[in-house]
Amino acid sequence: MKLCMIGTGYVGLVSGVCFADLGNDVICVDKDNNKINNLKKGIIPIYEPGLEELVLKNYKNNRLNFSTNLKESIKKSDIVFVCVGTPTRRNSNSADLSQVYSVAKEISKSINKFKIIINKSTVPVTTGDEVEKIIAKKVSRKYFSVVSNPEFLREGEAIRDFIYPDRVVIGSNDVKSKKILKNLYSPLISKGAKFLSTNRRAAELIKYASNAFLATKITFINEIANLCEKTEIDVEDISIGIGLDKRIGSRFLRAGPAYGGSCFPKDTKAIVSTADKFKTNLSVIKSVIKSNQIRSDILQKRVNLILKNKVKNKKISFLGVTFKANTDDMRDSSSLKLIPYLSRRGAQIKYYDPTGFKKEFSKLKNVEFSQSIQDSIKGSDLIVIHTEWNDFKSINFRKFSKNKKLIIYDMRNIFSPDKIKKMGFKYFGIGR
Repeated sequence: MKLCMIGTGYVGLVSGVCFADLGNDVICVDKDNNKINNLKKGIIPIYEPGLEELVLKNYKNNRLNFSTNLKESIKKSDIVFVCVGTPTRRNSNSADLSQVYSVAKEISKSINKFKIIINKSTVPVTTGDEVEKIIAKKVSRKYFSVVSNPEFLREGEAIRDFIYPDRVVIGSNDVKSKKILKNLYSPLISKGAKFLSTNRRAAELIKYASNAFLATKITFINEIANLCEKTEIDVEDISIGIGLDKRIGSRFLRAGPAYGGSCFPKDTKAIVSTADKFKTNLSVIKSVIKSNQIRSDILQKRVNLILKNKVKNKKISFLGVTFKANTDDMRDSSSLKLIPYLSRRGAQIKYYDPTGFKKEFSKLKNVEFSQSIQDSIKGSDLIVIHTEWNDFKSINFRKFSKNKKLIIYDMRNIFSPDKIKKMGFKYFGIGR
């Protein structure tokens, strides 16, 4: 099939590349000329394991192309995916849909035959209705169908998640479009993915409800971890104990920093905003948002406690600063609050992350990027394991540090407390 992906961010690029790898002809479109030129050269704008290889392979085989010409790309395609950003509006919890609506207007100018217009961006309930109205102002409804097809890609696991999804959700009131899209996704369905056909509004809400529930699980176990720290219980035991209940499941029950990234923060706010619009009180999700917002404050207090309120001139190493491993995404990472806070208190901070230097810290005093784990750790009084990269899981701290008073604050619980204590260092974890 001939597909057009509008937007080469996380969703558009990963989905476009994977669709091409399944044998479709795909054009990825973006208004950023520099980004498109780099993609043609195999330069990838995001860090995602395995993505570069797939881009080079499918571009070489002419199944994948990149363009800045939106009109021509739409005309050449049978199915058009809208994959633009829907960030949180300034001074509001609602989603900014300006890019989605702008793209809808452009699509309406370029329809030359029947097109399936797919909203793959995360959008609030009724967005598809508005997109349909915008396009219908210029084009008869018999020439297009607007569908909701939410994505469920995890950063760092996106390619695997696309190829082996738990489910494929198609939200449409059009039987013809549903059949075409079931055929498009048939290679994935044949591998075991569940195919769920709903109306358009239900598909829109499925995405938000999924992310809100996962965010709730993270926040729940973080609050339990707070209790564990005060009752001398290891939260890892609690996670295992409740995770073995099949009604609950073990995933997303890992205590740690606040949730962050491109989805959970904005999507929890957006679903609450949508509920408020329909005069419905989502009190549980509101509590999740509030709890997550104060999570970094709790971690700050723990660092103060660990250092006995003597932060000034302490040498602190951060291992990992992204919101999670296997991504370069800094959005809503807890490090964005912790590092500036410690810098203001006079700490000397070095950080190392496998994805490199972060501009977010470039203007902070006493904050320096290290080129290696060893350089970051050297001379430290406190090591904060902020992100659970595999690179950190087998570090021999004794080999890198001669400071017998070294303290390890393991925010991901990737180390055994006994193992670190046997090395002669003090250890603090989350919920331990």
